[in-house]
Amino acid sequence: MTKKPPFSLPSGAQWPRETGTLLDLVGNTPLYRLQRTLPSARPGIELWAKLEGYNPGGSIKARPAAMMLHYAITTGQLRPGQIILDSTSGNTGIAFGKLGAALGYAVKLTMSSGVSIEKQQFLRACGVDLVLTDAAQGSDGAIRKAQEIYESDPDLYFMPNQYHNPANVWSHYLSTGPELWAQSKQRITHLVAAIGTGGTVMGTGWWFREYAPHVRIIAVEPDQADHGLNGMRHIPSTMRPGIYHESGFDRLMRISTDTAYEMAQRVVRREGLLLGASAAAVLVAAQRVIQELSSGVVVALCADRGERYLSTRLFESDDNRF
Repeated sequence: MTKKPPFSLPSGAQWPRETGTLLDLVGNTPLYRLQRTLPSARPGIELWAKLEGYNPGGSIKARPAAMMLHYAITTGQLRPGQIILDSTSGNTGIAFGKLGAALGYAVKLTMSSGVSIEKQQFLRACGVDLVLTDAAQGSDGAIRKAQEIYESDPDLYFMPNQYHNPANVWSHYLSTGPELWAQSKQRITHLVAAIGTGGTVMGTGWWFREYAPHVRIIAVEPDQADHGLNGMRHIPSTMRPGIYHESGFDRLMRISTDTAYEMAQRVVRREGLLLGASAAAVLVAAQRVIQELSSGVVVALCADRGERYLSTRLFESDDNRF
């Protein structure tokens, strides 16, 4: 990683605390040691999962959503009566829907129609005005549609623009990074995290570069453009998020959809943890990292739970070998 991060933290950017709202429940998610997923792991190696599904809305995206909204309100960018508008692959949108409701704001979101029906139902249950876009265009199509809606009436909408908003990165610098360090009792040696908007990897990578530079940051992306790892981006074939920089991590690993799905099924049957596809992909990468080590404490950042993917192929298997 570079010596200096390509981001700056404004003096007014603070993690929301004691707000008296749902924002106070974001973060401080469990760090859980996986004992049975890799039973053949050598002594001296530990695998831990940071279970972000315990956030409000059930995913890590509650962190950037909380930070983006809190900072926008405190700086006057988000005004009473405005509508929160953005594109989403589901998880950030769910976080916006729940937090927006708690803060008294209407929410309008664009999303690919290829996203799981559970996520669509969740968003509508939160009262979100949901605009579905062509599944063939993926998340890029939803991004373009959100921009089109915003430009039709900029005064009506506040657009966090999660792919370009530095507050997305700040959320992980201010919360996820220090949490991981404290919960691991300062023993973490490797952090493995998926690339979606890039905020998680960039923010945690920035924090560890400053405070614990020996910790290696491993970023994970799908191995091809046409994949089934919802919430993850194949950077070479999609719009490049403005907050994404290769300098934010030490290593990039590419994981196949089938391998991730197999891991998701293994983890729920061996550990009782129902995780999403991106979390499973991260665990596959973590397993490969562990195979290269003689000792270490590896943390897999598991972005969400698996309940919102039950209508997909994620858990379809007749294989009982797990």
